[in-house]
Amino acid sequence: MTAGPSALRPSTRALLYVSFATSGFAALLYQVVWQRSLYAIYGINIESVTVVVTAFMLGLGLGSLAGGAVSRDARRPALLMFSIVELGIGAFGLVSLPLFGAVGRLTLHMPPLGTALVTFVLVLVPTLFMGGTLPLLVGHLVRASRNVGKSVGALYFVNTLGSALAAFAAPLWLMGSLGQAHTVRLAVSLNVLVSVGAYLLYRSTRTQTGAVP
Repeated sequence: MTAGPSALRPSTRALLYVSFATSGFAALLYQVVWQRSLYAIYGINIESVTVVVTAFMLGLGLGSLAGGAVSRDARRPALLMFSIVELGIGAFGLVSLPLFGAVGRLTLHMPPLGTALVTFVLVLVPTLFMGGTLPLLVGHLVRASRNVGKSVGALYFVNTLGSALAAFAAPLWLMGSLGQAHTVRLAVSLNVLVSVGAYLLYRSTRTQTGAVP
């Protein structure tokens, strides 16, 4: 059984928008910190910048494709999967800086191509999860509202808004006052908060509709 248009309350929709804006805020914090961390390890040059940015973009794109494929099956609980993905992003974020440092030491004497490949994979893994969040939430909202355009547009807007706020906050305030490690911990905390909130909404929706939306 699939939830109908009236299954999604305005308060629930607002919470989903706030959650996805928070998710975008955390994702941009990771990008800023990880780029600076990797550049400190491998140096700032056109090659390292290209590798890191390409890995981010490719990971987001592939993750979006995977999330879209998963969310098309109405039997799959999209909101629960979104919660799990957010928790996975937070788990990677928690170990990311020590992991980058350890890999940087291991690749210190590797040829440039090998170093580039290792860096590429390191960044690709978490961004795959990040890319999957939008289609999963879109899948959930579309099942409830039957409105694809509104669901995609609203979620893309709030996620971009969260990222834009982080783009200002990270260099102007957070990085200077908290440093890289504490900024990442803040992003991890936001991921966990979003994950728990999405799970509670999932449980609440199941209770209201008797279905897995």
